[in-house]
Amino acid sequence: MQKKRKITRNFTLLLIATLGAVIMTYPFLIMVSNALKTNVYVIEYPPELIPEHPSLQNFADAWSSNNFQLYFRNSAIVAVVSTALTVLFSAMSAYAFARFDFPFKEPIFYILMIMLMVPDITMIIPRFELVTKLGLRNSLWGLIVVYVAGGTSLNTFLLRGFFEQLPHELDEAMLIDGASYLDIFFKLILPLSSPALATVTIFTFMGNWDEFTWALTAVDNPLKRTLPVAIYSFQGQHGTQWGLVFAAMIIALIPVLIVFFSMQKYFVSGLTTGSIKG
Repeated sequence: MQKKRKITRNFTLLLIATLGAVIMTYPFLIMVSNALKTNVYVIEYPPELIPEHPSLQNFADAWSSNNFQLYFRNSAIVAVVSTALTVLFSAMSAYAFARFDFPFKEPIFYILMIMLMVPDITMIIPRFELVTKLGLRNSLWGLIVVYVAGGTSLNTFLLRGFFEQLPHELDEAMLIDGASYLDIFFKLILPLSSPALATVTIFTFMGNWDEFTWALTAVDNPLKRTLPVAIYSFQGQHGTQWGLVFAAMIIALIPVLIVFFSMQKYFVSGLTTGSIKG
């Protein structure tokens, strides 16, 4: 009887997982299918997942038209630089919270946590005024600074929980050997924290690469646009040429997929460990 219940439970879980996978992947398959069709067949209903005459022409046209390569480069610069700086600053901040005692330590950490509860949309005007006063509007640095500041709180929370689980005896051993706290951070803490660092890197890169609202607000110069804003305007410029739009979306997904799959083996363990304790 117990064996039958276990089989039924496993079958139910498998069915739910399969249904969820189908629901999640079906829109992506539609997007790929439409990107492979010539424009006249894109809006057909019901949609066909397998085009009769697939073509890669939409990808070639999307890549070579309307400064798409420039927008791709802008997004790559913003995402890579902001991700690197966010992970570095968050790791240093989390290291301080996890390893040192200083005045108002917990209240400061709680303030960082409170900032996670504030919707980003409510911060648009203050951020816009700040970036304008700093002379960073209509520049990639105007995006990078805001992305780094916005991503630090969550990543500090995740990394602090991971750092606190590392044995303090390792720090003491390195101090006895004459190492500085910076040596401990770069030579001990960071190498041992690769799962957590990979997790926050994935989250940060995905968020910065796909961010739309702030990029649309802070940048008016067409030459400084990032990919999400460019694809939005790309749609308007080409009217009903949805094949180009879908092809551009797929091209924009490639860097995210590369980052995710290259760090996938660290993702689950890093996310789970970092969220247990903070």
